[in-house]
Amino acid sequence: MSVATQTELPAGKAIKPKLGSDDWIMRGFIAMIAVYLVIALALPLYAMLSKSFATYHYDLTQFEFQVSDEAGKFSGEVIAAQALNEQTGAYGPDDLVAGSNGRLKVTAFFPKFSFRSPVRYKIRGSSSSAVYLIGSERQTGTNWVETDSNMFRRIVLRPIASTGFSNFRTYFSTPSLVRSINNSLLISTISTIITVTLAFGFAYALARSCMRFKGVFRLLAMAPILVPSLLPGIALVYLFGNQGMLKSVMMGESIYGPYGIVAGSVFFTFPHAMLIITTALAISDARLYEAAVTLRASAWKTFWTVTIPGARYGLISASFVVFNLVITDFGLPKVIGGQYNMLAVDIYKQVIGQQNFEMGAVVSVVLLIPAMFAFGIDRFIQRKQVALLSARSVVYEPKPDKRFDWLCFAYCSLIAIFIAGILIVCQYAALIKFWPYDLSLSLNNYAFDLMDGGGWAAYRNSIKLALLTALFGTIVVFTGAYMVEKTQGFKTGRTLFQFLAMLPMAIPGMVLGLAYIFFFNNPDNPLHTIYGTMAILVLCTVTHFYTVSHLTAATALKQMDNEFESVSASLKQPFYKLFVRVSVPVCLPAILDISIYLFVNAMTTVSAVVFLYSSGTALASVAVLNMDDAGDVAPAAAMGMMIFYTNVIARTIHALASKGLIRHTQAWRTR
Repeated sequence: MSVATQTELPAGKAIKPKLGSDDWIMRGFIAMIAVYLVIALALPLYAMLSKSFATYHYDLTQFEFQVSDEAGKFSGEVIAAQALNEQTGAYGPDDLVAGSNGRLKVTAFFPKFSFRSPVRYKIRGSSSSAVYLIGSERQTGTNWVETDSNMFRRIVLRPIASTGFSNFRTYFSTPSLVRSINNSLLISTISTIITVTLAFGFAYALARSCMRFKGVFRLLAMAPILVPSLLPGIALVYLFGNQGMLKSVMMGESIYGPYGIVAGSVFFTFPHAMLIITTALAISDARLYEAAVTLRASAWKTFWTVTIPGARYGLISASFVVFNLVITDFGLPKVIGGQYNMLAVDIYKQVIGQQNFEMGAVVSVVLLIPAMFAFGIDRFIQRKQVALLSARSVVYEPKPDKRFDWLCFAYCSLIAIFIAGILIVCQYAALIKFWPYDLSLSLNNYAFDLMDGGGWAAYRNSIKLALLTALFGTIVVFTGAYMVEKTQGFKTGRTLFQFLAMLPMAIPGMVLGLAYIFFFNNPDNPLHTIYGTMAILVLCTVTHFYTVSHLTAATALKQMDNEFESVSASLKQPFYKLFVRVSVPVCLPAILDISIYLFVNAMTTVSAVVFLYSSGTALASVAVLNMDDAGDVAPAAAMGMMIFYTNVIARTIHALASKGLIRHTQAWRTR
C-alpha cells in the first residue's frame, strides 16, 4: 500500500503518512458500504424506535365548524368540535386515543345529519397543526373549507402526533402482552437447556469416539438448517396433533403450545449448537488427558475436570446462540403455538392482525433487549475462547473402545432418527391425499397454483431471491471485509464499520422487517420506490445475514500475510490487481461458503420478509405460513419440502463446484 510507515524525527515528532490514490479509493469503498449499512440497518432501526415512542390522539380543540340554515346562509356562531362532543357524547376518552392511521368521522357530532340535506357546512383548524381529510385530499391550516352535506360526510379528522412513553405504559398494563415476555423467556430457557445438552452429547460422540458412520451422522445433524422453522411444527402436528399418528403419547396434553414449541425449537437449533460445541471440543489439548491418565483419574473425573472446563466457552456460546434463535423465531410458534403467546408472534399480530404499528414497534423494542443481551454475551465468550489455543497444543485423537463406541453410536442414532423422522413425516404428509381419511398417495398437494400462498410463482421468487442475495451479498460482504482488513490507518472509520457489521446479528428478523416498513414505506423517503419489490427483499435478507458472512470473510482474510500488500506496493501495483489475482483466489473457499450460506438462509427465512413481500414477490417460505393459516397443511408441508430439496441441490452443487474450483486455485496449500 502507499501508506508510509511513521518514522521518528530527532525531536520525537512523527511524520504524518502520505495517502496515495489506493488509500483514498479503499477508504471510499469502506465509506460506501458503511453508508449501505446505515441506510439498510441504522436508519430503519431509528425509524422503528421513533415509532415506538410516537403516540396519537384527537385534540378536538383543534377543529371548528359552522352550519348554514336551510337556505345555505352561514349566520350561526362558530362551534368548537370539543363543545359538540360534550353536547352529543359522540366520542368518549378511549375513542380519542388513536393509531397513526386513525380517523374520526365528523358527522358523529351532528345527530340529525343527513347527506341529502340542503344544509352546508364549514370546517377549519384552529391551529396550523390540525389535519383532516376531505375524501382523500389532505387539508390543514385555519382557512375555512365549505362543503355540501354529501361531501361533509366524507370529512374525517386525523390524530395529532406526540412523543412519550404512553405506548410502553399501555403495553406493560396489558396482561396478555406482558405474559408473552414470560412465555418467551421460559420457552427459550427450556429449549436452550435441552438443545445444548443433546448437542453436547452428539458432538462429544463425534469427537471422542471411534464409532462408524460419523460422516452420515454429521450430515443428518445439519439437515434442519436447510428447512424453514415452520416445517418441524407441521411435522409435530401430524405426529402428536388432535388427529396425529402418535397422539396417544401426549396422554391428554396438547402439542399446540409450549410442548410443540420446545420440541420444534430443539429440532431447528440443534445444528447451530452442535457446530459450536464441536469446534470447542476440537481444540482440546491431548496433553491434559495424558496427564489425567498419569494421575490415575477416573473417566468421570477427567470428564468434569478436563473436558467440561475446556469446552465451557463453547457451551456458553452455544447456549446464548440457541436462546437468541428461539426467542426471536416467528415461524414455529405461529404454526404450533396455539394460544400460547410469544413476543415474535405478538409483533405479527399487532401489525398484520390489528394494524397497530406503534404497538408492534413497542413489542419489537422489548424483543430487542434479550436478543442484544444474548448477542453481547456471545461475542464476549467467543473472544475468550481464543485464549484456549496454544502453539504447543496437541490434537486429541480418540482410541477405540468397543463399549463406548457402541454407546455413542446408539445415542447418535436416536438423534438422527428424530431429525430424519421429522423430515420423513413432512414428506409423507405432502403425498397424502386427505389426512387421516384418505391415506392414498398423490401429488395433488403440489398443485400450489390452486391454493393460497402465491403458487409456484412464490417458489420461483424464492430461488430468484436466493440467487440475487448470494450474488450481491457475497460481493458486498467480501469487498467490505477486504477493505476493512487491508486498509492501513483510518482506525476510527474501520472501527465504526466493524460495529455496523456486527449489529445485524443482534437484530431479530421480525424487528428488521418492521423497521423497513417504517423507513421505506414513507412517501417522503426517496428510496420509497423499492418498497414492495424484489430489491427490498434482497436488501433486507443480505442485511439480516450480514454478520456471519462478514466474520467468515474477515477470518479468511486475516490468514493472509500483510507481506502481499507490501510486495504489491513496492511493485507499484494497484490494490485491485492484488484483490483480483491473489486475495479472491486464496479466499475462494470462504467466498463459496458465504454464497451458499446466504442462498440457504434466503430460501428458509420467514421473519425478515413476512412484512415486506407483495402480491408479485410472494416467497415459498411465506407461502408455507399462508397455506398453513388457510388450513392447507399438507400443501404447506409440500412447499416446505421443496425448499429442503432445493437447498440440498444447492449444497450439492456448492460442494462439487468447490471441489473443482479449489483444485485449480488452492493447489499451493498442498505444496
